[in-house]
Amino acid sequence: MFQKTKQDISKTKQSVYQTGIEKQHKRGRLHAIERIQALLDKDSFNEIYSGVQHNCSEFGMDKKEIPYDGVITGFGTINGRQVAVYSQDFTLQGGSLGFLHGRKIADIIEAAVNARCPVIGINDSGGARIQEGVNALAGYGDIFYNNVLASGYIPQISIIAGSCAGGAVYSPGITDFVFTVKSLSLLFVTGAKVVKAAVNIDISDEALGGAEVHAQKSGVAHFLTEDEKDCFSTVRRLLDFIPHYYGDTVNKYGPEKHKFLQHKPVFSKSKLKKITEILPEKQTQCYDVHGIIDCLTDDGEFLEVHAEFAKNIVVGFARIDGIVTGVIANQSGYLGGILDCDASDKAARFIRYCDAFDIQLLTLTDVPGFLPGPQEEQKGIIRHGAKLIYAYAESTVPKVTVILRKAYGGAYIAMCSRHLKADFVFAWESSEIAVMGAEGAVQILYGKDLKAGTKEFEDKKEEYRQSFMNPWTAAKAGNITEVIKPEETRGRIEAAFSFLAEKKSGLKIRKKHGNIPL
Repeated sequence: MFQKTKQDISKTKQSVYQTGIEKQHKRGRLHAIERIQALLDKDSFNEIYSGVQHNCSEFGMDKKEIPYDGVITGFGTINGRQVAVYSQDFTLQGGSLGFLHGRKIADIIEAAVNARCPVIGINDSGGARIQEGVNALAGYGDIFYNNVLASGYIPQISIIAGSCAGGAVYSPGITDFVFTVKSLSLLFVTGAKVVKAAVNIDISDEALGGAEVHAQKSGVAHFLTEDEKDCFSTVRRLLDFIPHYYGDTVNKYGPEKHKFLQHKPVFSKSKLKKITEILPEKQTQCYDVHGIIDCLTDDGEFLEVHAEFAKNIVVGFARIDGIVTGVIANQSGYLGGILDCDASDKAARFIRYCDAFDIQLLTLTDVPGFLPGPQEEQKGIIRHGAKLIYAYAESTVPKVTVILRKAYGGAYIAMCSRHLKADFVFAWESSEIAVMGAEGAVQILYGKDLKAGTKEFEDKKEEYRQSFMNPWTAAKAGNITEVIKPEETRGRIEAAFSFLAEKKSGLKIRKKHGNIPL
C-alpha cells in the first residue's frame, strides 16, 4: 500500500514538473528543477521536503494544491563538493512565498550551516503569498534570521532567475554574492505599477530593477551574466575559488593536497618581463590594471567580482602559487583609480568577505586620492571612505600591498598601508608617495610667489617630486618594507604570503564588536 502511494506521489510530481517545464520553455526560461540540474554535478541532487503542502484555507486556497509548496529544496555537489540549494517554481502560484514555503528555505539554510557547506538560492517569485497575509511575512522573517546566522560561516549565493520583489529582495541583499541574468532578472522593493500609483512616475520594470541596473548602478548584483547557462557556469567557477565554510583549508594550502582541486598552479615566467611594459611613461597617462593582475597571478586564475560597478576599483579572486587570494586594485583606466563612495563600499565589502573566510589579501595601489567635490561630500565620502579604512584595519588575514605608481594623501593610508597593519608594503622604484601630487603641493607652498606653468613653477614641482615623493623617503621612515623593481614583484609577494601562511592575529582587546561606519 505504501509503495503504491509513493509511486502515485512520484508520478504526480513528474507530471507537475513536465507541465511546468513546458510553461517555462514557452517563456524562454528553464524550470526550477532544470536550473538545479544545470547547476549541480550530474545526478547528484537529492530533494527533501517534497511532500510539503500549504496550510492556508482562506480565499479558496483550501481547494488549491501547490505541490512542494512552490519551492524545491535539497542538496547535491558542485565540482565534487557538497552544497545546499533551493529553487522557486514560478509556474506554481507565481513562486509566491507562503509560511511553509519560507520555512523550507529557512530550513535548507540551517541545514547548510549544520553541514558546513554553501547554500545557493535560485529566486523566481512574485513575492509574498497575499492569501496567507502576515504568515507569509513570517516566512520571510525566518529566512532573514538564518541568512544572518549563516553569514561569515558558510558562503551564501543568490541567483536572480526571474522576479524578486518586495520582502524577497532582502534575503539576496544579505547574502554574499548576487548573480543576475540579462533580460531575465528583476529585483525591486516595489514594481513599476506600484511606483506609478505611489509617486506617479512612469518606468518599466527593467529600467527600475533589471540586471544591468543592479550590476552597474546600485551595486546590488556582483555578477552580470549573459544567460542562465553562463550564470550557472560562473557560480560553479566561483565555488572553485572560495572556501566552503569558515575553517575550510582546501584553497589555503594549495591544490596538491586536496582531491577537489584538479588544477595545478601555472605561472608563465615571461610575464615577469611583460610587467615592466604596462605602466605608461607619463604619470598622467592611464592603463588597465588587469594587465598587472595577470602578470602577478597564476595563469588564467582571476575571477573579477562586481566588475560592472564602481569600475575605478577592481576586486576579485585569484591564485598565487595555487593559493586563493583576494585582489583589490585601483583601476587607473577608469576615473584615474580615484576613490569615491561606491568604490570604497565595493572594496570594503570584498575585504570583509575575504577576512571572514581567511582569504589572504593582495592590494595593488595606484591612487590619486579621494574624489573631491560637493556631490561626493553630500553622498557621504567621509562615511564611505571610513568603511574602507575600517575593513582593512579590522582584517587579520595576511595582507601584502604593492604601490605601483602613486599613493597620495588619505587614500595612501586607506589602501592597506603599513599604518593599517599591512604585513608587507612593497613600492616600485618609480612610485610616488606623498600628501598630494606635486602640482597641488607647489600651488600651496609657492602659489603666492610663482605662477603655474612658468619655468620656476615647473622647477619647484620637480624639486618637490625628487625630495618628497620618492619611495625611498617612505622607506627611510619604515613605512615601506622594500623598494623593488616591477619584475621582482611576483617573487616578493609569493615569498611574503608563504612566510605569512600560519599568521595569527596579535592584539586582543576584550569587546563585543566594533561599530563599522555603515
